[in-house]
Amino acid sequence: MKAPLQFTPAAFGILAAMAMAGGASAAETPAGHSYHGEVFNDGPRQRAYLMGTTGQVNFPVTTSNPEAQQFINQGIGQLHGFWYFEAERSFRQAATLDADCAIAYWGMALANTNNAKRAKGFLAEAVKRKAKATERETMYIDALNAFYESESKKGKDGDKERHEAYAKAFERIIYKFPDDIEAKALLGLQLWLNRTHSSPITSYLAVDALHKEVLARQPMHPCHHYRIHLWDSEKPALAVDSAARCGQSAPGIAHMWHMSGHIFSDLERYADAAWQQEASARVDHAYMLRDRILPDQIHNFAHNNEWLIRDLSHIGRIHQAVQLARNLIEIPRHPQYNTPTGDRSAHFGRLRLFELLVRYELWDELIALCDTPYLEPTDELAEQVKRLRFLGVALLRKGDVQQGLAKKQELEDRLRRERHRLNLAELPMTGVDSPTASPSPDGETAPEAVPLPSVEENGKLKPIELAIDELRGHLAVEQGDYKAGLPLLQKVGGVNPVYLAKVEFLAGDREGALKKARTAVDQHKHQVQPLGELIDLLRQAGESKEAADRFAQLREMSADLDIDLPVFSRLAPLAAELNLASDWRIAKVAAADVGERPPLDTLGPLHWQPYRAPEWNVSDGKGERMSLSQYRGRPVVVIFYLGYQCLHCAQQLQAFAPLAREFAEAGISLVALSTDDEAGLAKSIENYKSEPFPFPLGSDPALEAFKAYRVYDDFENRPLHGTFVLDASGFVRWQDIGFEPFRDARFVLNEARRQLALAATKPTVVQSAGP
Repeated sequence: MKAPLQFTPAAFGILAAMAMAGGASAAETPAGHSYHGEVFNDGPRQRAYLMGTTGQVNFPVTTSNPEAQQFINQGIGQLHGFWYFEAERSFRQAATLDADCAIAYWGMALANTNNAKRAKGFLAEAVKRKAKATERETMYIDALNAFYESESKKGKDGDKERHEAYAKAFERIIYKFPDDIEAKALLGLQLWLNRTHSSPITSYLAVDALHKEVLARQPMHPCHHYRIHLWDSEKPALAVDSAARCGQSAPGIAHMWHMSGHIFSDLERYADAAWQQEASARVDHAYMLRDRILPDQIHNFAHNNEWLIRDLSHIGRIHQAVQLARNLIEIPRHPQYNTPTGDRSAHFGRLRLFELLVRYELWDELIALCDTPYLEPTDELAEQVKRLRFLGVALLRKGDVQQGLAKKQELEDRLRRERHRLNLAELPMTGVDSPTASPSPDGETAPEAVPLPSVEENGKLKPIELAIDELRGHLAVEQGDYKAGLPLLQKVGGVNPVYLAKVEFLAGDREGALKKARTAVDQHKHQVQPLGELIDLLRQAGESKEAADRFAQLREMSADLDIDLPVFSRLAPLAAELNLASDWRIAKVAAADVGERPPLDTLGPLHWQPYRAPEWNVSDGKGERMSLSQYRGRPVVVIFYLGYQCLHCAQQLQAFAPLAREFAEAGISLVALSTDDEAGLAKSIENYKSEPFPFPLGSDPALEAFKAYRVYDDFENRPLHGTFVLDASGFVRWQDIGFEPFRDARFVLNEARRQLALAATKPTVVQSAGP
């Protein structure tokens, strides 16, 4: 393989001119865009397949194609599971098989319930075709169309009227077609949804009766999902029967397994809740590997997994919880799907990882991870403050005062810089709030009280000040000055309440400390960590009888906890006093009301893993072949572009070319595969005789590589744009496929570096690329 050619910026103009000269006219569809219009650009562009695991649904429609009917049924089942991305794919497949099937476009609109613009675009297509539909189908289409046409109604009353009218439209369908159980299921859902639009549920039992009518006809109908939502915050015990069947009713939809976890969490049955969330995670991971979907393209993926981590924390399965939190951090980041500041995997992974390590006092692991991509420094002020705060806590709790003070100093320096940035440099740090100067626990002198910044300004400074105060508090405790440390730790917020009680106990308030520790346990019933902490405090306080009784309670919840954790290893002397084995955990008895649960490992892998990139072998336009195997052992970014005539592709290559040297310095190769034939690619290369392009270009006119990487619209039989980051072992670590090329080359470089650093910290599990 030849070394990358040198690049000069003059090539930009040549490439752009080539694209402009040979590009499509304004009347033609831009490369990668849908022939059917803007609304079809987003969403799934690859064909659907019949999964057989999305619920027992029968929704008859007007079509001469039996397979189209099957995809309609599948799409309705996916809608019942809130699996909107795949529901749209199923309805698109039905429309591909029968372009006149009006309900297929209605289904696409329903699959975009959170995107009114796209929903209305799809619905317009359904309205065009409803003349060929039955009266029943027309009523469904008209109901949704009226809902969107009334969107302009303003104010709370208008919104209420609009949603109530939509529910009444389902009632009219049921009046006309009383055997339509799908209308009954959707009416029950809508009545539940309307409560957030000023229409409170006046009778939960009446709504539940609708769902029970459906289940009387079809006991494993996916409306179990809606019953769980109905009773979740009202009376969860009434939905345990649906919690036992929800995932089993549509086992291929991860969210259906997840929903049962709501009920079990409400009932403080955290082990059963964790089982459900783990089942959901495994089903999602199997789907992503099979169909090569980025995790956060699934709108509730991160939410489910962070919930799983919380449930595992409640039952003490911390080593697994930490691995899952780390896995959320490993997931590819994407500016559209997964950013560190959004409620997606990047955010939740870091949040839960810090939470676990601090709550369970895993100080060595926290300190070690702060030197890895998992808890690396960040440009986000709030995140960096949190990192320095918890790192300082870990060091001080371990007794490393010198390094703990160094983190405190970093926070103080950060506070000074922020004050200067806000033009508040004249305000000294407040330290301990006091009207007069007084010694601080670490020997500093607290300044006199001064006016605080404005609310907005103080909001930016307060987290830093609280972080400093927490480190001051832990320093005081480490130095044995419990009375000085306690008020600092109490005011900062977020400190383990039972740990605070222990400090209060050491400060001399025995009764107050025990009362607060018992209250913390009462507020977190059936959670093992606060109970374990209370037992340790009771033993220190000489409350032997209560300590033994509480220990018996803990043992009843102990089946899943990791006994080597500090909070539980501190109980070893008490276990010995009670003549218990060193492993004092009690095996749990499986609950009888959870339904028939399959073995978890049959549902999919526990963690997200990259998939292996398909091989490709193309012409380089000069009579030589180039293939992926030539890059094995070296990371590579593979760009799929739509020929030299695509202006946006030219812009993408222009964006990556200037960074070719930085990619190379990071040990990453660049290669671009084109839809051009050899003559077209040769013509493209010929333009660079004096200005050689900085990385190889390949010719794939048969689109074999495009199709292998799913950079292809199966519905319209045309190539798309794609960008992929492959590690040295040939696994896809990041990807973007769409109607527009990904042009943020700097983002790709940074994410590639991050992914490769993560790959170096752990072995890769070999996964196939799927069909």
